[in-house]
Amino acid sequence: MSSDMDGTMLLGVEGIKKTILYGGTAEMPRFITGTKVTFHFRTQLCDDDRTVIDDSKVAGVPMEVVIGNMFKLEIWETLLTSMRIGEVAEFWCDVTHTGLYPLVAKSLRRIAEGKDPVDWHIHSCGMANMFAYHTLGYDDLDQLQKEPQPLYFVLELVKVQQPSEYDRESWALNDEERLKAVPLLHGQGNKLYKQGRYQDATNKYKEAIVCIKNIQHKEKAWEAPWLKLEKMGNMLTLNYCQCLLRMEEYYEVIEHTSDIINQHPGEMKAFYVRGKAHIEVWNEAEARADFERVLDLDPGMKKAVKKDLGVLNMRMEEKNEEDKVKYKGMF
Repeated sequence: MSSDMDGTMLLGVEGIKKTILYGGTAEMPRFITGTKVTFHFRTQLCDDDRTVIDDSKVAGVPMEVVIGNMFKLEIWETLLTSMRIGEVAEFWCDVTHTGLYPLVAKSLRRIAEGKDPVDWHIHSCGMANMFAYHTLGYDDLDQLQKEPQPLYFVLELVKVQQPSEYDRESWALNDEERLKAVPLLHGQGNKLYKQGRYQDATNKYKEAIVCIKNIQHKEKAWEAPWLKLEKMGNMLTLNYCQCLLRMEEYYEVIEHTSDIINQHPGEMKAFYVRGKAHIEVWNEAEARADFERVLDLDPGMKKAVKKDLGVLNMRMEEKNEEDKVKYKGMF
């Protein structure tokens, strides 16, 4: 079958019609689990005007999916794997294939607006929580959510990379690979921390945390496998916070450690790291309370805490001196 054949080509999947608008080059690419596909997409309603809902070219960034990675709009995988490099094709898809589109589009729009990091949640099952909201924050998507309808997807296949040809990001790994990646990332983070490369270290810790969360949400909360992952996640978060302390992001440290403490009130290290952050922002009472908690949980920390309380006293004295100078002119 020649690739420039016009007219409709059925994909052999119910409820999809394909029309090639521009023939691609060479033979069919090899699509296997882990293949990364880069493409542009335009989504249109099936009305008289063919109203455009989304267009990645307007956003300026092509879309990427990894085959076999449970991308939420599974039908796109089916469509893309029927294409050649450089091909532009139009697919009519009926309602059975387009129901999830509004949710996926919300994520893609937020990423294009810079509101969401390009993060694992569009590639994972974390979307169930979006059903909790009555509005997606975009009128046209709310409308589609209320009345699902067939859509046209115009796709342009830009690039196909085999798993060995690109740096596989953590969301492209399966659970077994993810678990293996965690200690490696952890070790790389520690090394970077020791070299004083705190920003780089945070990226490693963050990637490891994402791997853990990704596996964890498939486990039953508070059961043994979940708790084991939780422990690993907390440890990495505290390492991450150590970097933030060095980067003087004290309020963010307080936020992350408080999250851990709310869930696990016996986590000594979280109190210790939070206490250090409180010192730096002159929260004297909070710092003292955190260090007391540290000693309750682990009396062996006495020496370290004594040192930190010394720093606290020094910080408070400095602040009082500054305040005196500041207010002197006022009276």
